[in-house]
Amino acid sequence: MRPDQVDHEGFGFRPVPLGVRRAGRAAYERLRRATGEPPVPPSFKDRLSTVDTRLFESVADRHWPYGDRVLPRLSRSANHGLLWGAVAAGLVLTRSRRARRGAVRGMASLAVASATINTLGKRSVRRARPVLDAVPVVRRLKRQPITTSFPSGHAASAAAFAAGVALESRGWGAVVAPIAFSVAFSRVYTGVHYPADVLAGAALGVGAAFAVRGLVPTRDQLPSPGRPLVDTPALPGGRGLVMVVNAGAGTPDRVRALREALPLMEVVETTGPDLARELEAAAQRAVALGACGGDGTVNTAAATALRHGLPLAVLPGGTLNHFTYDLGVEDPQDLVRAVERGQAVAVDVGRFRSGPEGTSGIFLNTFSLGVYPELVHERERWSGRIGGRLADVVAAVHVRRRSRPLRAVVDGRRRALWLLFAGNCTYGRMGLTAGRRVDLADGLLDVRAVHGGRWPGVRLLGAALAGPLSRSPFHAAVRRLRVRVEGIAPGTRLAFDGEIGPCGPVLRVDKLHEALTVYRPLTL
Repeated sequence: MRPDQVDHEGFGFRPVPLGVRRAGRAAYERLRRATGEPPVPPSFKDRLSTVDTRLFESVADRHWPYGDRVLPRLSRSANHGLLWGAVAAGLVLTRSRRARRGAVRGMASLAVASATINTLGKRSVRRARPVLDAVPVVRRLKRQPITTSFPSGHAASAAAFAAGVALESRGWGAVVAPIAFSVAFSRVYTGVHYPADVLAGAALGVGAAFAVRGLVPTRDQLPSPGRPLVDTPALPGGRGLVMVVNAGAGTPDRVRALREALPLMEVVETTGPDLARELEAAAQRAVALGACGGDGTVNTAAATALRHGLPLAVLPGGTLNHFTYDLGVEDPQDLVRAVERGQAVAVDVGRFRSGPEGTSGIFLNTFSLGVYPELVHERERWSGRIGGRLADVVAAVHVRRRSRPLRAVVDGRRRALWLLFAGNCTYGRMGLTAGRRVDLADGLLDVRAVHGGRWPGVRLLGAALAGPLSRSPFHAAVRRLRVRVEGIAPGTRLAFDGEIGPCGPVLRVDKLHEALTVYRPLTL
């Protein structure tokens, strides 16, 4: 090996102790001067390597308070992504919708970054690990890595996870960012990477997060879920807003945060049996009607707001909150901004009428006939005895054993159906599993039907897996302005926004286009 090769910091060569590298370089330069040859100007890679080495030595020489106790342990905890899995689990447990989305996106970004580093990054530049002479023994890891040094996989994973979380929620991203920075810095502190390795790994991690966003857009990249914008009274401090809270929803923290932000707001707490009466009384004295609860609570409030011509303010507070989340109101802060600034949109309302023998009303999310109403009925019957999760299983078994396909005349044709579904506006994907709506005022019903026949479980699963297909051997999906169903057998149940009721012999489903005004912040 020539002396001019030993100063390349191990790029493609075996590691050489720092003192030998410097001595060899100096001897080589003296030999060139003795023979009259001009000195060789350092290349860009030589200058970059020199700066990188000096930064590494500077970190090694400096004393960092509490660093010897914290950073080596933090570095080991990030092995195989264990630290980030624990952080993701903590975000999920916060029950914040944005935090959960950030956790999922962060782990997906980490997976992409890790795969890229291990398949391409480590094999592209085979740089040797730093020599540990200058690193105090107390900082060194018990097990030294044996892979190449460039780039840092730990830094890539940390940056990918933090960037993924930040793309979904800036607030939670700010919480995770210091942890990610500490993990990346710990790789230099413990002597297993040069600073350039860490910077390159972090850049790859951020790139992986943006690559994931290119495939799966974040919520703020999607079109606004409410059109058009409408003039609505601004309510500074919540003056004129009467918020009816379903106390059974169990979300006191959100209500408390809303009270603090809107001190002039009137809050009425009630339970399920008295909900409709309290909403009706609140509408008599309100400038705007508010509701905190699940989809069933919001449905009842929307019907009251429509009758009285009032704008509606909704805050998620139940088990299912599809309408509020699709609207873009996830936290009290979202609603506060919209109410105080007078920002609102007009949304569609689904309507169903089944005659005097059955239930009639509105729906903001979904309406269905067939096995789903039976499933909801059985679940409610068993949940008080054995609990919600086990009740889902028992209800599914009962419905599977006893159910028969719905036989009715749909738009003039007699059909056998396991499920007839109508969504208020178009959902993001086809098949049985509905996704998010990006427009709550498109004027259309998202109608899907699972055909009757043997093996209903297989048919329902096949419809769910059909993805973007509008037709398959198991199901059909169309967009309609209205649907008419006749010849419905007595005792048939219908379901709307998680509620159930009896259905009459003739059913009509249509839309009230842009009928409801709802507060929604213009910027999320």
